[in-house]
Amino acid sequence: MAYAVAELGGGTAEVTVVAEGVVRLSSRVGGAEPSVAEFGPAQARELAAALVRAADEAESPMLSEPVSVQARELRRGDVRDADQSMTVDGVKVDEAISTAHITWKSDAGRIWTQSYAVDAVIRLRRRGPGAAG
Repeated sequence: MAYAVAELGGGTAEVTVVAEGVVRLSSRVGGAEPSVAEFGPAQARELAAALVRAADEAESPMLSEPVSVQARELRRGDVRDADQSMTVDGVKVDEAISTAHITWKSDAGRIWTQSYAVDAVIRLRRRGPGAAG
């Protein structure tokens, strides 16, 4: 199966599986020879994750400085200021035990939940689209 994506320059990028474990990305603009790159499945996922990060950055207004918020104030879509991109996927605050349960999602699709004191300070690279502030 082939997946085609129109490029800004009028060309087309095409992604295909050409052999077991090999994903090919080819791009052709105008009458030029196609540019071709091949990736293993893990590398293709890494490329896809990098494209998602770049698309998010292109769509989101960038903060000039990271912001810090209390764990209880985290919202879905907030992105943590860390070496690896981690996005808030869900928040559940249990005021009875002063704990915020934060579900994180990595760009590679890994999901995990961590618990924080509700007043723990979390540094964010940027706020999610639905977040206030």
